[in-house]
This record gives sequence, structure tokens and C-alpha cells, in this order.
Amino acid sequence: MNSTLENGGAAGENGWRRLYLVRHGAAAAKFDKDPDPGLSSLGHDQAAAMAADFRDHAPLPLFVSPLRRAAETAAALARVWQVEAVTEPALAEVPAPVAGVRERGPWLEAFLGQNWAGQPAALHAWREALRTRLLRAPADCVMVSHFVPINAAVGMATADDRVTCFRPDTASVTVLETDGRSLRLVALGRELAGKVL
Repeated sequence: MNSTLENGGAAGENGWRRLYLVRHGAAAAKFDKDPDPGLSSLGHDQAAAMAADFRDHAPLPLFVSPLRRAAETAAALARVWQVEAVTEPALAEVPAPVAGVRERGPWLEAFLGQNWAGQPAALHAWREALRTRLLRAPADCVMVSHFVPINAAVGMATADDRVTCFRPDTASVTVLETDGRSLRLVALGRELAGKVL
């Protein structure tokens, strides 16, 4: 089994729950081309490989962003574990405060190089909703999400104010723990070699 996926000794001890944050597989279209693409053929292969890595892990509650690329990634694990993925809006990708799909690419490229300090109130509210959802995890679980939410979670766990703390690759698994009051980082997922967009 992938060492990142091993059952942690601290998970379940003293109220700590382990959160496996999975980034969706490679999408069939870019952020600035399609508002909600599904997975590409590569993405489906990545999702299947991720699910295979979890095969020997006891089934856990499975939560997923409502976006197609995340739902299709989670479906691969749901099939392996014979469980149902629960849609969780707080795990969705960061909302772009721009009008059109074409404007999203330039906005995201600039945003990824910024800090959370100075961001508009709506983005702080989005991040706080994510934090609340992570802290309220009822047990060890898998959460299938996106680049920015996973970065936001790691930033909150490590007190790093950068929007991009690291570059989680598609279908990678980042592990956090929570005791309901705080988050702590266990392991970063595999990092992306190329461009995010």
C-alpha cells in the first residue's frame, strides 16, 4: 500500500481524525475553457490507480466536490469500496470572482501567486466554510477536491498564508488530521511537475 495511505497511529486517538484529501484526476478541459469538465482518459486512468492504492484500506466515508471531475474521480473509489460518495459543496474549487469562463484563466494565474491576506470577503468566507467542513469530519474519511481547496487546507494546517503552499498533482493524496479544533499536516501528496492551468 502507498505509505501515505497507511492507517495512522494518531488517527482516532485523543479525538484526532485522519482526512485523505484527493485531488481530482486530469480534467478533459482547462479552467478557462469549460466551467465543469469531466475527466480526460488520463484522468480516468489516474482515478483508477488512486482507487487501487486504497483497495486494501478499510472503507471510509467518502465526500466529494459537486464538480464533475471530482465526482468522476470519487466514483472510481466508490466502486472499489462499494460505498456511496456524499456530495459536499464546501469541497468545490475556489469560486472565481469574474463573469466569464475566458476570464477565469488570467484571474486564477494571478490568484495562485498571491496570499490570503487582502483577498475579498467572499473568498475568505469560502475558505472559512472549507475549514469548518474539515474540522467537522465525523471520522477518518476521504475527501475528493481540487487544487486550491487542498492548498487552503494545508495552509490552514501549517499557518502558511500563501494561496499556493505546494502543487498537488492530479489524483494525488494529501493527508491531514483534525481534532475538531485544529488541523495538522501528516503528509503532502505527490507534486505537479507542469503548469496548473
